[in-house]
Amino acid sequence: MKPDVSIVSCPDYTPEHARRALEQVLAPLGGLEWVKPGMHIVIKANLVAGLQPERCATTHPALLCALVRLLVQRGAAVTVGDSPGGLFNARFVGKVYAAAGMSAVEKAGGRLNQDFSEADARNPRGKVCRSFRYTAYLDGADAIIDFCKLKTHGMMAMSCGAKNLFGAIPGTVKPEYHFRYPDPRDFARMIVDLDEYFAPRLTIVDAVDCMEGNGPTSGTPRHMGAVVAGESPHKVDLLCAHLIGLRREEVPTLEAALERGLIPAQVSQLSVAGNPEPFVLPDFQRITTGNSLLFQGDGTSRLKRLRGKLIGWLLTQRPALTASKCVGCTLCAQICPAKAITMKKGKPGIDRDRCIRCFCCQEFCPQGAMTVRRTPVARLLDR
Repeated sequence: MKPDVSIVSCPDYTPEHARRALEQVLAPLGGLEWVKPGMHIVIKANLVAGLQPERCATTHPALLCALVRLLVQRGAAVTVGDSPGGLFNARFVGKVYAAAGMSAVEKAGGRLNQDFSEADARNPRGKVCRSFRYTAYLDGADAIIDFCKLKTHGMMAMSCGAKNLFGAIPGTVKPEYHFRYPDPRDFARMIVDLDEYFAPRLTIVDAVDCMEGNGPTSGTPRHMGAVVAGESPHKVDLLCAHLIGLRREEVPTLEAALERGLIPAQVSQLSVAGNPEPFVLPDFQRITTGNSLLFQGDGTSRLKRLRGKLIGWLLTQRPALTASKCVGCTLCAQICPAKAITMKKGKPGIDRDRCIRCFCCQEFCPQGAMTVRRTPVARLLDR
């Protein structure tokens, strides 16, 4: 019987270690026997922004190239793509490809997506997202491989397998979805709707060098030395949350997956090939969101609902500016879906009444000047 998740060591990104790690992590899952000659496989990478591989915000090109070579050897045609935050066109995405070292993919026998058309989907089985706009290049895939990066995330606590499929939404449309689903619970349910719709054949995690702290773009690289894989992005995420010290209830996408019976309640209930414990980083600098408290507070009685709202108000994190890092580029004001940011004397000011805490400003700030700030009450409870 196949395990739910597989984990192996990968000490660095040298080509030989990358290839060996992929072969070893996929072996318990049946390897790539399902790949047949003539198949077109899309690798949905995490290319969130135009950042160099050493920044640890994007899927590393060495692992992508190793996977491309394995797929091409089996006769598949391979496309690597994503829709980062920003314009979904050749010029903008091309800059992201260049910064993230994606030219190596073409040397390995794959190709980078150059189809920047969009399409509309109907998803009657969705829980909250029954229609959406997506990147049409995914339509040409016989199978999608979700190849993500393990990172912290301001709104979802963790960016990994499930969150990576949000990249199917065109970059300029993403802020609209934050505005449509400002409650972290509904945003997480929307992501799970996307996961179920696109149904990746395989999820692989680049956890060789992860990102801790102010993720998913401005955090600090942290070495873990692992590659993780599984057929379910949610079961993969359950194990990865454990690796960085997050409980299931602290990750909204995991709670949304549990609601639908897609994961067990405890990581100990997963069937895992390999020993994950040597890779656990108990001091991993996480973003403590307080979103689990929002789930617990949604009671059926008026008193429980009021209590949940009060707890959320007291403990839920908010975006905040580190003025010394800000260069006044105005990107945060441009990208804010709620139009809660205005520039004042060259610095962004946040209207707390309008802010929906989607953390788009924190995610895409090129200087890392926007951070996730916990409330005084939350910090006091930690002590």
